[in-house]
Amino acid sequence: MNGVEHLAIVAAGLGAGVLTSTVGVASLISFPALIALGIPPVVANASNTIGLLPGALSGSFGYRRELREVSRPTTIAVVLTCAIGAIGGAVLLLALPPGVFAAAAPWLILFTCLIVGVQPWISRWLRSRHDEPQATRTTMTPATTFFAALTGVYGGYFGAGAGVMMMAVLGLGLDLELRVVNALKTLSLLAANLVASVIFVFIADLNPTAIVLLAIGSVAGGYVGSHIGRRLPSGLLRVLIVVAGITAAVLMLR
Repeated sequence: MNGVEHLAIVAAGLGAGVLTSTVGVASLISFPALIALGIPPVVANASNTIGLLPGALSGSFGYRRELREVSRPTTIAVVLTCAIGAIGGAVLLLALPPGVFAAAAPWLILFTCLIVGVQPWISRWLRSRHDEPQATRTTMTPATTFFAALTGVYGGYFGAGAGVMMMAVLGLGLDLELRVVNALKTLSLLAANLVASVIFVFIADLNPTAIVLLAIGSVAGGYVGSHIGRRLPSGLLRVLIVVAGITAAVLMLR
Protein backbone atom coordinates (compact mmCIF):
# COMPACT_ATOMS: atom_id res chain seq x y z
CA MET A 1 0.00 0.00 0.00
CA ASN A 2 1.15 3.52 -0.81
CA GLY A 3 0.82 6.73 1.18
CA VAL A 4 -2.56 7.67 -0.26
CA GLU A 5 -3.97 4.26 0.60
CA HIS A 6 -2.58 4.58 4.12
CA LEU A 7 -4.37 7.91 4.54
CA ALA A 8 -7.57 6.40 3.17
CA ILE A 9 -7.50 3.67 5.83
CA VAL A 10 -6.83 6.21 8.60
CA ALA A 11 -9.79 8.27 7.33
CA ALA A 12 -11.95 5.15 7.23
CA GLY A 13 -10.92 4.39 10.81
CA LEU A 14 -11.80 7.93 11.86
CA GLY A 15 -15.26 7.71 10.29
CA ALA A 16 -15.82 4.24 11.67
CA GLY A 17 -14.87 5.42 15.16
CA VAL A 18 -17.44 8.21 14.99
CA LEU A 19 -20.13 5.79 13.81
CA THR A 20 -19.22 3.27 16.52
CA SER A 21 -20.20 5.78 19.20
CA THR A 22 -23.26 7.17 17.43
CA VAL A 23 -25.31 5.04 15.04
CA GLY A 24 -23.42 1.75 15.35
CA VAL A 25 -22.60 0.85 11.74
CA ALA A 26 -18.83 1.43 11.84
CA SER A 27 -17.82 -1.55 9.70
CA LEU A 28 -19.86 -0.26 6.77
CA ILE A 29 -17.10 2.32 6.24
CA SER A 30 -13.94 0.50 7.25
CA PHE A 31 -14.66 -3.02 5.95
CA PRO A 32 -15.45 -1.96 2.34
CA ALA A 33 -12.39 0.30 2.39
CA LEU A 34 -10.15 -2.68 3.17
CA ILE A 35 -11.84 -4.81 0.50
CA ALA A 36 -11.36 -2.00 -2.06
CA LEU A 37 -7.61 -2.11 -1.36
CA GLY A 38 -7.49 -5.79 -2.32
CA ILE A 39 -7.41 -7.36 1.15
CA PRO A 40 -9.21 -10.76 1.19
CA PRO A 41 -12.64 -10.64 2.91
CA VAL A 42 -11.90 -12.82 5.94
CA VAL A 43 -8.53 -11.13 6.49
CA ALA A 44 -10.20 -7.73 6.12
CA ASN A 45 -12.96 -8.67 8.54
CA ALA A 46 -10.60 -9.93 11.24
CA SER A 47 -8.21 -6.99 10.79
CA ASN A 48 -11.13 -4.56 10.85
CA THR A 49 -12.39 -5.99 14.15
CA ILE A 50 -9.00 -5.53 15.82
CA GLY A 51 -8.34 -2.13 14.24
CA LEU A 52 -11.60 -0.65 15.53
CA LEU A 53 -10.99 -1.73 19.14
CA PRO A 54 -9.37 1.60 20.11
CA GLY A 55 -12.40 3.44 18.72
CA ALA A 56 -14.80 1.44 20.87
CA LEU A 57 -12.51 1.94 23.87
CA SER A 58 -12.27 5.72 23.45
CA GLY A 59 -16.01 5.89 22.75
CA SER A 60 -16.79 4.01 25.96
CA PHE A 61 -14.48 6.35 27.85
CA GLY A 62 -16.29 9.32 26.35
CA TYR A 63 -19.61 7.87 27.52
CA ARG A 64 -18.37 7.22 31.09
CA ARG A 65 -20.91 9.71 32.51
CA GLU A 66 -23.84 7.86 30.90
CA LEU A 67 -22.47 4.48 31.94
CA ARG A 68 -22.60 5.58 35.58
CA GLU A 69 -26.40 5.78 35.20
CA VAL A 70 -26.60 2.01 34.64
CA SER A 71 -26.38 -0.35 37.61
CA ARG A 72 -23.16 -2.34 37.79
CA PRO A 73 -24.91 -5.77 37.67
CA THR A 74 -26.74 -4.75 34.48
CA THR A 75 -23.57 -3.45 32.87
CA ILE A 76 -21.69 -6.63 33.76
CA ALA A 77 -24.55 -8.79 32.44
CA VAL A 78 -24.63 -6.96 29.09
CA VAL A 79 -20.85 -7.07 28.69
CA LEU A 80 -20.52 -10.76 29.58
CA THR A 81 -23.46 -11.76 27.38
CA CYS A 82 -22.00 -10.01 24.33
CA ALA A 83 -18.50 -11.28 25.02
CA ILE A 84 -19.65 -14.90 25.28
CA GLY A 85 -21.73 -14.54 22.12
CA ALA A 86 -18.75 -13.08 20.27
CA ILE A 87 -16.75 -16.25 20.92
CA GLY A 88 -19.27 -18.22 18.89
CA GLY A 89 -19.30 -15.58 16.16
CA ALA A 90 -15.51 -15.55 15.81
CA VAL A 91 -15.44 -19.33 15.55
CA LEU A 92 -18.14 -19.21 12.86
CA LEU A 93 -16.14 -16.65 10.85
CA LEU A 94 -13.14 -18.94 10.73
CA ALA A 95 -15.06 -22.19 10.24
CA LEU A 96 -17.82 -21.35 7.73
CA PRO A 97 -17.72 -20.09 4.12
CA PRO A 98 -17.50 -16.25 4.10
CA GLY A 99 -20.93 -15.69 2.53
CA VAL A 100 -23.09 -17.90 4.74
CA PHE A 101 -23.91 -15.56 7.60
CA ALA A 102 -23.35 -12.36 5.63
CA ALA A 103 -26.22 -13.31 3.31
CA ALA A 104 -28.69 -12.90 6.18
CA ALA A 105 -27.08 -9.73 7.56
CA PRO A 106 -28.97 -7.13 5.44
CA TRP A 107 -32.33 -8.59 6.44
CA LEU A 108 -31.34 -8.74 10.09
CA ILE A 109 -30.30 -5.09 9.95
CA LEU A 110 -33.56 -4.05 8.27
CA PHE A 111 -35.56 -5.91 10.92
CA THR A 112 -33.68 -4.27 13.77
CA CYS A 113 -34.05 -0.84 12.14
CA LEU A 114 -37.80 -1.42 12.23
CA ILE A 115 -37.58 -2.32 15.92
CA VAL A 116 -35.52 0.77 16.74
CA GLY A 117 -38.01 2.96 14.89
CA VAL A 118 -41.14 1.62 16.57
CA GLN A 119 -39.60 0.85 19.99
CA PRO A 120 -41.34 3.77 21.80
CA TRP A 121 -44.77 2.62 20.54
CA ILE A 122 -44.04 -1.03 21.39
CA SER A 123 -42.98 -0.10 24.92
CA ARG A 124 -46.11 2.00 25.49
CA TRP A 125 -48.32 -0.79 24.11
CA LEU A 126 -46.72 -3.42 26.36
CA ARG A 127 -47.23 -1.24 29.42
CA SER A 128 -50.83 -0.43 28.48
CA ARG A 129 -51.73 -4.14 28.64
CA HIS A 130 -51.17 -4.19 32.39
CA ASP A 131 -53.67 -2.77 34.85
CA GLU A 132 -51.03 -1.97 37.43
CA PRO A 133 -48.12 0.39 36.76
CA GLN A 134 -45.02 -1.58 35.89
CA ALA A 135 -41.70 -1.07 37.63
CA THR A 136 -38.89 0.44 35.60
CA ARG A 137 -36.91 -2.32 33.90
CA THR A 138 -33.26 -1.92 34.85
CA THR A 139 -32.10 -5.56 34.81
CA MET A 140 -31.65 -8.04 31.98
CA THR A 141 -34.55 -10.43 31.41
CA PRO A 142 -33.95 -13.89 29.90
CA ALA A 143 -35.35 -12.69 26.55
CA THR A 144 -33.12 -9.60 26.50
CA THR A 145 -30.12 -11.72 27.46
CA PHE A 146 -30.85 -14.21 24.66
CA PHE A 147 -31.09 -11.57 21.95
CA ALA A 148 -28.07 -9.69 23.29
CA ALA A 149 -26.11 -12.94 23.03
CA LEU A 150 -27.27 -13.39 19.42
CA THR A 151 -26.13 -9.87 18.68
CA GLY A 152 -22.76 -10.75 20.22
CA VAL A 153 -22.54 -13.75 17.89
CA TYR A 154 -23.29 -11.53 14.92
CA GLY A 155 -20.76 -8.95 16.11
CA GLY A 156 -18.04 -11.58 16.41
CA TYR A 157 -18.83 -12.98 12.98
CA PHE A 158 -19.32 -9.90 10.82
CA GLY A 159 -20.28 -6.88 12.91
CA ALA A 160 -21.72 -4.50 10.32
CA GLY A 161 -24.92 -3.20 11.88
CA ALA A 162 -24.32 -4.92 15.22
CA GLY A 163 -24.68 -1.56 16.94
CA VAL A 164 -28.12 -1.05 15.41
CA MET A 165 -29.15 -4.50 16.59
CA MET A 166 -27.86 -3.89 20.11
CA MET A 167 -29.67 -0.55 20.28
CA ALA A 168 -32.89 -2.36 19.42
CA VAL A 169 -32.34 -5.16 21.96
CA LEU A 170 -31.38 -2.87 24.84
CA GLY A 171 -33.94 -0.22 23.91
CA LEU A 172 -36.75 -2.77 24.11
CA GLY A 173 -35.43 -4.70 27.08
CA LEU A 174 -34.41 -1.87 29.41
CA ASP A 175 -36.13 1.36 30.41
CA LEU A 176 -33.19 3.69 29.83
CA GLU A 177 -32.76 6.96 27.98
CA LEU A 178 -31.56 6.48 24.43
CA ARG A 179 -28.24 8.25 25.10
CA VAL A 180 -27.62 5.78 27.96
CA VAL A 181 -28.56 2.85 25.73
CA ASN A 182 -26.11 4.22 23.16
CA ALA A 183 -23.35 4.25 25.77
CA LEU A 184 -24.16 0.70 26.89
CA LYS A 185 -24.25 -0.41 23.25
CA THR A 186 -20.77 1.03 22.67
CA LEU A 187 -19.37 -0.75 25.73
CA SER A 188 -21.00 -4.06 24.82
CA LEU A 189 -19.55 -3.96 21.30
CA LEU A 190 -16.15 -3.19 22.80
CA ALA A 191 -16.45 -6.39 24.83
CA ALA A 192 -17.57 -8.42 21.82
CA ASN A 193 -14.79 -7.08 19.59
CA LEU A 194 -12.17 -7.59 22.28
CA VAL A 195 -13.01 -11.27 22.70
CA ALA A 196 -13.17 -11.82 18.93
CA SER A 197 -9.86 -9.98 18.49
CA VAL A 198 -8.07 -12.26 20.95
CA ILE A 199 -9.24 -15.27 18.95
CA PHE A 200 -8.26 -13.67 15.63
CA VAL A 201 -4.76 -12.78 16.87
CA PHE A 202 -4.01 -16.44 17.55
CA ILE A 203 -5.89 -18.09 14.67
CA ALA A 204 -6.79 -15.76 11.79
CA ASP A 205 -4.69 -14.29 9.00
CA LEU A 206 -4.31 -10.55 9.60
CA ASN A 207 -3.02 -7.41 7.88
CA PRO A 208 -0.94 -5.63 10.56
CA THR A 209 -0.62 -2.41 8.55
CA ALA A 210 -4.38 -2.07 8.17
CA ILE A 211 -4.89 -2.78 11.87
CA VAL A 212 -2.48 -0.02 12.95
CA LEU A 213 -3.89 2.55 10.53
CA LEU A 214 -7.50 1.80 11.48
CA ALA A 215 -6.57 2.05 15.15
CA ILE A 216 -5.00 5.48 14.66
CA GLY A 217 -8.14 6.83 13.04
CA SER A 218 -10.71 5.06 15.20
CA VAL A 219 -9.30 6.14 18.57
CA ALA A 220 -9.97 9.80 17.71
CA GLY A 221 -13.26 9.05 15.97
CA GLY A 222 -14.65 7.04 18.86
CA TYR A 223 -14.09 9.83 21.37
CA VAL A 224 -15.49 12.50 19.06
CA GLY A 225 -18.49 10.30 18.30
CA SER A 226 -19.32 9.87 21.99
CA HIS A 227 -19.67 13.64 22.37
CA ILE A 228 -21.81 13.87 19.23
CA GLY A 229 -24.04 11.01 20.40
CA ARG A 230 -24.51 12.61 23.82
CA ARG A 231 -25.79 15.85 22.35
CA LEU A 232 -28.14 14.43 19.74
CA PRO A 233 -31.85 14.57 20.75
CA SER A 234 -33.34 11.10 21.25
CA GLY A 235 -35.73 11.49 18.33
CA LEU A 236 -32.99 12.59 15.93
CA LEU A 237 -30.64 9.87 17.15
CA ARG A 238 -33.35 7.27 16.57
CA VAL A 239 -33.93 8.56 13.02
CA LEU A 240 -30.19 8.53 12.27
CA ILE A 241 -29.87 4.97 13.55
CA VAL A 242 -32.73 3.81 11.31
CA VAL A 243 -31.39 5.68 8.26
CA ALA A 244 -27.87 4.37 8.85
CA GLY A 245 -29.13 0.82 9.26
CA ILE A 246 -31.25 0.93 6.11
CA THR A 247 -28.34 2.40 4.15
CA ALA A 248 -26.05 -0.33 5.47
CA ALA A 249 -28.54 -3.05 4.48
CA VAL A 250 -29.01 -1.62 0.98
CA LEU A 251 -25.24 -1.42 0.42
CA MET A 252 -24.83 -5.00 1.58
CA LEU A 253 -27.58 -6.21 -0.79
CA ARG A 254 -25.87 -4.70 -3.83
